[in-house]
Amino acid sequence: MPLPGTARVVRLATRPHGLPTPRDFTIADEPLPAPGPGQVLVRNKAFLVFPGLRTLIGGEATGVPLPAIDPGDALFGPALGEVLAAPDGGPLRPGDLVTHLSGWREGLVADAARFTPVPADFPDPLALVSVGSAGYGGLTRTAALRPGDVVLVTGAAGAVGTVAGQIARLLGAARVIGTTRSPAKAKRLTSELGYDAALVPGERPLAEQLAEAAPEGVDVVLDLVGGDQLTAAVDAARRGARIAVVGALAGQLDPATPGSSAPAVIDGFRICVLGLTLRGFTVADHPGLDAEWHRRLGDWLRTGELTVPHTSVAGIDQAPHALVRLFTGDTFGATLVEL
Repeated sequence: MPLPGTARVVRLATRPHGLPTPRDFTIADEPLPAPGPGQVLVRNKAFLVFPGLRTLIGGEATGVPLPAIDPGDALFGPALGEVLAAPDGGPLRPGDLVTHLSGWREGLVADAARFTPVPADFPDPLALVSVGSAGYGGLTRTAALRPGDVVLVTGAAGAVGTVAGQIARLLGAARVIGTTRSPAKAKRLTSELGYDAALVPGERPLAEQLAEAAPEGVDVVLDLVGGDQLTAAVDAARRGARIAVVGALAGQLDPATPGSSAPAVIDGFRICVLGLTLRGFTVADHPGLDAEWHRRLGDWLRTGELTVPHTSVAGIDQAPHALVRLFTGDTFGATLVEL
């Protein structure tokens, strides 16, 4: 079959004012060059829509491990693709599945080193596009979860949180509590994903709900939200609790900000007296974490001990709308655009 000569690409057209809308993006056919020496041609099968894009397109991203996205730039993110053409003698062959960070496009040509092969026996390749490694790393590295811990996951209904609660249980947590914006999502967290309790901060003060769900306090916090929820998490922590700050949804979902901050009032006296630890987490700080996560993910998927929920959106034309749905709360688990 002839190789494709063009691929549709999503680019940022204008800097959003408030939360992004589909009008802030363009989708156009762009030339796809023939692979050069050492290069492969990959057709994307799916890519992740993730809330960190709000920070990257907001115009005020500083100190983040990913490059900012300016008007005219293509969006990017975790993706699953199929190799269509590869050089003889290289590490990849046509038909291989690979993961990479050049989503938001139908296809690309790049050096083979930019792609990670998916093992032929991996039970669910789409699960590799999710960002579950952040939850796994936050729980195992930063928070050092121990059997018997009471765990709180804020923002539990997203790509990280829906997997993190299951990971906490598999690592021996005695009780797992989550927060989410929607009563319907709260019900799914407890009925489908093993959360013991799911709290909805908008219904009544989160501090009251935490006092009922964890009357003796929490040992581990995986914080994906920041803001008021991080404040409440610190107040609910008991002696020696470990808090891993992994996300900033409070800022990324706030239309009044560019999505680059999630301020929280933290009780420093409580941190001191109770010997709490609070530390930020990024995957880049932990070499080898992705490989370890992929091994454990594969094992848990094979045994049926873990699932990776996702909301599927069909076609690249719907990608900007999928981003809007992510911010309005109309998704559950990872939000994937399938091509």
